[in-house]
Amino acid sequence: MNLEIKRQLINFYDKNVWEHLTVSEHLKMWSNTYADRVAVVDENEELTYRQLKDEVDCYANGLLNQGFCKGDKVLFQLPNSKEFIIILFAMMSIGVIPVIILMGHRYSEVKGILNKTNAKAYIGINRYLGFSYEDMVSSIIEDTKEDLQVYLIGETEKYEKLCALRQNRKNKFAEELDYKETAIFLLSGGTTGFPKLIPNRHCEFIYLAKELANATDMNEDTVYLAALPMSHKFALCCPGMIGTLSKGGKVVTCRVSSPDEIIPLIEEQEISIMALVPTLANMCIEYLKNDDADISSLKYIQIGGSVLDSNLAKKIQEEFNCKLLQLYGMSESLITCSRVLDDDYDRLYTQGKKLSEFDEARIVDENGKEVSDGDFGELIVRGPYTILEYYDSSKLNDTQFTEECFLRTGDRAAKLYGDNYKIVGRVLEMINRAGEKIVPSELENILLTNKNIREVQIVGIPDETLGEKIGVFILKGSTVLTLRDIRNYLVERGLASFKLPDEVQYVDQWPLTSVGKIDKNKLKQQMIK
Repeated sequence: MNLEIKRQLINFYDKNVWEHLTVSEHLKMWSNTYADRVAVVDENEELTYRQLKDEVDCYANGLLNQGFCKGDKVLFQLPNSKEFIIILFAMMSIGVIPVIILMGHRYSEVKGILNKTNAKAYIGINRYLGFSYEDMVSSIIEDTKEDLQVYLIGETEKYEKLCALRQNRKNKFAEELDYKETAIFLLSGGTTGFPKLIPNRHCEFIYLAKELANATDMNEDTVYLAALPMSHKFALCCPGMIGTLSKGGKVVTCRVSSPDEIIPLIEEQEISIMALVPTLANMCIEYLKNDDADISSLKYIQIGGSVLDSNLAKKIQEEFNCKLLQLYGMSESLITCSRVLDDDYDRLYTQGKKLSEFDEARIVDENGKEVSDGDFGELIVRGPYTILEYYDSSKLNDTQFTEECFLRTGDRAAKLYGDNYKIVGRVLEMINRAGEKIVPSELENILLTNKNIREVQIVGIPDETLGEKIGVFILKGSTVLTLRDIRNYLVERGLASFKLPDEVQYVDQWPLTSVGKIDKNKLKQQMIK
């Protein structure tokens, strides 16, 4: 990466693109403009914009009074809720940096993120969907000997309740913030299986959300259902919760991403827009076959997270009787998306156009040379909300960026007619299971610690429902492990549930390529048969 080009890009975006305001300053503007309008609905509890700002200020006071200050990092693992929104804004308003962790992450991932960030605290929930996050955090603290402050929603005997942070009086004052400073850390799948840490500046974060709010026709009448976890960028700021609030709309939280909660909420709250991954959209369609809910308020449904088959796209649009808007993106970078005025063909068969006029995208071959329009290659990008570096990873910064500061996405794509883009999958072997990214080597390395497994290979298997399933191939030995045995072994080692394999097969020997490497494509075809 050329540091002079990097400096020039930042100066250009600063002068021509970014608003010179922090997230907190934006929230203050929204609360003044839309004061008595409803901002958030959470399990039938409503918060107006004024009330939301007041709650944010109270929790910011508590954080300051407890000694939190600008630059401190906090592991943040909460399901969709009013608390998620309030605490997130509270931290960003005083310069405390939330490190947003997925609810599916377990001991292994959370411990790794703690070690990487040297976080000061963990904010979460005691128990969710049958899993004890309190016990998980206790194990991490015991094993790492870290002096970690812990605040939890729900009953807890060991730690502080989250509500203890809510304080009306401010005993300390926050340091001044700059709009170009890091506001938040998002996570992205890493090449080793450990999540990469993605720093987002205040100005980048807000710019992205507001641009997507414009692209999806949001306004004061918008009612957005956060059906996906807001710990994902999609529901957080694409345009998500942040984009909705920037337009004076209403955010309705969905606690569990399941059709039996999503469909009733569409009817009860007269939802106008929501975002789903293809798998969940298909589940909602099946649910609607036996339900007579009135979902006529729905105007737009965003679909992203994994490759969308055009037949399923048509089915979604027909069954929901609204416009389908496709979106492609990653935690690090460029968004391409459908516009509400695009015709059906563009919206159903492509992933849309670049979001911003300042986005730059190239399709290159394996040598880094640009290919012709219509030809497939790797998508590389740069722009006003695409990161220019990873957190504390010089190796990634050296390998993932070109000399001209373009980010290598690793996605296989083509630029089509009318500046639309088509994304067809990963250049490398990363598995995309229901929108979650899984690195085969991570599972392989853990399974090789099992004394009954000598050699193992993990491959992605095409699947109509999940996009890809996780297939395990094991070289035959004296002991045969079942799929349940393998899944239990991984769970015991703290692996996230979405990384657990779906199928297992044993082989007498590995198929090899002409250069003597294991041929994963042949393994994949073997499991398909």
